[in-house]
Amino acid sequence: MGSMTKIPTLSGGEMFGAYRAAPDSEATAAIIVIQEIFGVNPGIRAKCDHWASQGYLALAPDLFWRLKPGVELDPDVESEFQTALDLMGKFDQNQGVRDIEATIHAARDEIGGETRAKVGCVGYCLGGRLAFMTAARTDIDASVGYYGVGIDGLLGEKHAIAHPLMLHIPTADGFVPAEAQAAMHEGLDDHPKVTLHDYEGLDHGFATEFGNRRNDEAARLADSRTEAFFADHLG
Repeated sequence: MGSMTKIPTLSGGEMFGAYRAAPDSEATAAIIVIQEIFGVNPGIRAKCDHWASQGYLALAPDLFWRLKPGVELDPDVESEFQTALDLMGKFDQNQGVRDIEATIHAARDEIGGETRAKVGCVGYCLGGRLAFMTAARTDIDASVGYYGVGIDGLLGEKHAIAHPLMLHIPTADGFVPAEAQAAMHEGLDDHPKVTLHDYEGLDHGFATEFGNRRNDEAARLADSRTEAFFADHLG
């Protein structure tokens, strides 16, 4: 359904790749799918294809392009998991948010015409963290983060969240300890723009499209909540 395209950076001096999937009919809103540490792999592309089937323009920017363009890793292969961790350690997250912002601009340019098109984002793992940062640092219309890592350390930015944000939190996440989850609830439960959903006993990666980490029942529940959220805020 989709193919790779190029997006200009905010400075306009360079271009980076993104997977693009479009609906059969004209899209009136767009969703940015933000990668895990495993790159724009088959699972992320499948998520874009799904959003396109729901009527959205979907774009998944290759956020590791400055380190190694075209990364596609399998989290169920130990050596590839370690490569992903190494890339994450070298990745400039602030620059990544700027590339997401550039992708937002590209989406609006493609579907907006004379009006400001609505754009949402949904991210997983590292992408869940970046979805929070995008909600705080850009004019994105709606954001969703799945099992975002280290969000408790970003709560100082919560005052800047001006548009709706939903976070999916598995309570047995090996990368987000209980105290971090508690801090997220303490800091965000009363935020008028933020909704948190807990998934009891589930681990990181439960909503992946493919592989050993997926919990089908929980993934379907979380994804149904995400679909309803975007229908409400991007319609």
